[in-house]
Amino acid sequence: MITEIAQIKIHPGHEKQFESAVAEAVPLFPSADGCHGIDLHRSVEHPSQYRLMVRWETVEHHTVTFRASEEFARWRALAGPYFTAPPQVEHVRSVLAQ
Repeated sequence: MITEIAQIKIHPGHEKQFESAVAEAVPLFPSADGCHGIDLHRSVEHPSQYRLMVRWETVEHHTVTFRASEEFARWRALAGPYFTAPPQVEHVRSVLAQ
């Protein structure tokens, strides 16, 4: 299992609109091939910064399959207008969990 971590900065003052857009987009992710769930976290210290965490079977399920899909285009149409810049994305694999 791979976790995509997208660091997202949005325009200050648009947090509620962004969160609503992500809530509308949530069903797009589980319907994507290889997706096992999604979480959105908001920074306490920097309220216009978020971490979107998506669990994928493989990196390719995210970078190839999902990014080429209509679901990805819809996700970007909903959430993208609130981004100050493209999200910083990395993929991680758990090496220790309790």
